Amino acid sequence: MQAPAAAYAARPVIGSSSGFFDRCERLLGLAVEIPAAALVLAEIFVLLAGVIARYAFHAPLVWGDELASILFLWLSMLGAVVALRRGEHMRMTALLARCAPGTRAWLDTVAIAASLAFLLVVFPHALEYASEEAIVTTPALEISNAWRASALPIGFGLMAVFALLRLLRVGSARQVLGALAAVAAIIGLLVLAQPLLAGLGKINLVIFFVGVVAANVFLGVPIAFSFALATFGYLALTTHTPMMVLVGRMDEGMSHLILLAVPMFIFLGLLIEMTGMARAMIGFLASLLGHVRGGLSYVLIGAMYLVSGISGSKVADMAAVAPALFPEMRKRGAQPGNLAALLSCTGAQTETIPPSIVLITIGSVTGVSIAALFTGGLLPGAALGLVLALIVWRRSRGEDLSQVRRAPAREILRLMAVALPALLLPFFIRAAVVEGVATATEVSTLGIAYSVLAGLLLYRRFEWQRLPRMLIDTAALAGAIIFIVGAATGMAWGLTQSGFSRDLADVMARLPGGAIGFLLVSIVAFTILGSVLEGIPAIVLFGPLLFPIARAVGVNEVHYAMVVILSMGVGLFAPPFGVGYYGACAISKVSPDEVMPYMWGYLGALVVGVLLVAFIPWISTGFL
Repeated sequence: MQAPAAAYAARPVIGSSSGFFDRCERLLGLAVEIPAAALVLAEIFVLLAGVIARYAFHAPLVWGDELASILFLWLSMLGAVVALRRGEHMRMTALLARCAPGTRAWLDTVAIAASLAFLLVVFPHALEYASEEAIVTTPALEISNAWRASALPIGFGLMAVFALLRLLRVGSARQVLGALAAVAAIIGLLVLAQPLLAGLGKINLVIFFVGVVAANVFLGVPIAFSFALATFGYLALTTHTPMMVLVGRMDEGMSHLILLAVPMFIFLGLLIEMTGMARAMIGFLASLLGHVRGGLSYVLIGAMYLVSGISGSKVADMAAVAPALFPEMRKRGAQPGNLAALLSCTGAQTETIPPSIVLITIGSVTGVSIAALFTGGLLPGAALGLVLALIVWRRSRGEDLSQVRRAPAREILRLMAVALPALLLPFFIRAAVVEGVATATEVSTLGIAYSVLAGLLLYRRFEWQRLPRMLIDTAALAGAIIFIVGAATGMAWGLTQSGFSRDLADVMARLPGGAIGFLLVSIVAFTILGSVLEGIPAIVLFGPLLFPIARAVGVNEVHYAMVVILSMGVGLFAPPFGVGYYGACAISKVSPDEVMPYMWGYLGALVVGVLLVAFIPWISTGFL
């Protein structure tokens, strides 16, 4: 008699046979996905037209940046809607993975309910913000700024609708009611405690920005919503700040035009995989090193270095490289766990290689030159690649190569000729930025144009039918990332208004050991932050606070950026909390438990590499 009861308890609220809700969800999903994909295309054409008009015809499009900014906010919000519909907002699932299936399902429902709660409470303030912006006229297009600001209430409203539909579809009636009751009870308790909270002063920072954020993150609430809930609660219950201000700060965080490079480079990463450029690079490297012990592992390290220089997305990097190399590596006796461990650690190794999205984010929130960051990021990635190669050499000394054929010189030259257009792309991108042909935002469109031409004319591989899905995937991933930036910007503003930034600056400035002590504490702090928050939100929160301190203690900003990024990379790709680690395991199709024993040697090498970069500033600044 228990089986039917269990089946009933697991049945979604709307019923699995209800076609009406399914059709509504699909139609509404298409109504969001099609404009989101179209916005990605529109941004590519607007930015590319701006480069051509300015560089080729010396007639800049004065309205180009303004139009790109308007479209970008709509792209970010609609992309966030698509990501929520698909369950792709970034969140930490390490604790959830250890729970029983029933508990995990209930916590998933709680996470959706918590996200829905924020969307419902912020929606009226977003409407108020958009109406206030209606009186502002844009300088170039001379239209009301409401055309741009309306993206916020519409995005929040659509996310609320999809959150509700998702809640009804994934949970049983008991789970949904229990989740809603739990979220409502917590909100009610906080509201009732408002008189008490008002007298606690800065202790509220610990309650909201440590307690509430940590509880939400570890329970699986998406990181962006965890930040937003904590900030909204802090401002609403302990200050007299109008909530419209929070919406404005989120708008400000999502409106940095430099962040437009995020969706552009995500799409570029998908494009190089689709056109076969990534496979061409890997084939050439394999012909050079495939006959030596550990050769394909060296190829993996080198391929991740090169592909990272093009795509700027670690997920795209790993997905492009692993399928091309792993089958042959397994044939040679490589352990699947070792392959996944090396893939994960090469993800951390290549975090500084331009055009890394984290580099672009640092430039946007700290004011450090993007061109300097692009130049400074090349050698640190190579340094970590070398220390990883030492571990590969040690582990591969007993590899049997009796059945491996050494590629003849003619074949190597042929593969090099095939791979040359792909190999030149990272250098083309960097040169375009350094020489002033295009900004860091615009240069991605040159890379896209280059890749399209290479795919059509040279590699003769261009799958037109995949383009719509690639554009939608780009919008979803970009929306998830930019929404985190917006929420983290609001949170950083709340911390700044509380005086926390001033207190943090005082503490960090008084650390013993001067620059060395500051760097060591930063390495530990950002390794922990990277494992919990991932790179972008951690940078948006703490970059504006710590980079001025780095300057004050005599640490070069580019050097500090490399230390910070690599430290976060170690945390991001390290078990048990690192999200990147589980991503590498999923791409490798290997259980995380199987990978764990192989990780420690590679992680130890990464830590050594980070310390080398920290204590030898020339690695980061030698070519500036």
